[in-house]
Amino acid sequence: MALKDKYVVCLTVEQRNELEQVARSGRHAARTLIHARILLKADTQGAGWDDARIADALECSSGTVARTRKKFAAGGLEAALHRKKPTGRQYRKLDGAQEARLVALACSTPPEGKACWMMQLLADRLVELEVVDTVSDETVRRTLKKTR
Repeated sequence: MALKDKYVVCLTVEQRNELEQVARSGRHAARTLIHARILLKADTQGAGWDDARIADALECSSGTVARTRKKFAAGGLEAALHRKKPTGRQYRKLDGAQEARLVALACSTPPEGKACWMMQLLADRLVELEVVDTVSDETVRRTLKKTR
């Protein structure tokens, strides 16, 4: 069984109009434009081309065509056109105001008995001053490194 038969693309009139607008405008990412054209060519109501013919016409791989069909069948138009957001993103531990407090603290004179600020000492002081709930010395190091 070919992938075309497994993942059939059948667009509504509204979806077809939206895809034609996206393909015509040229104001979207190249990937989005290719995927819109793939869906237009694969639509059973319209051209209904097979994967190999679409891949040749749009100069992309047949795997791209198959994946686009599959995404459309599984998640609809938005899933087929746009990438999903990354899930493993690491967010910043300190915001701008907290970074400013850290830099000001690092530029101040170190506590008595210390020649200079240590990363762990800065982290402990930020918690002590209630700038943050918790922070590691590695976060302090990375933040200071990027704010030369």
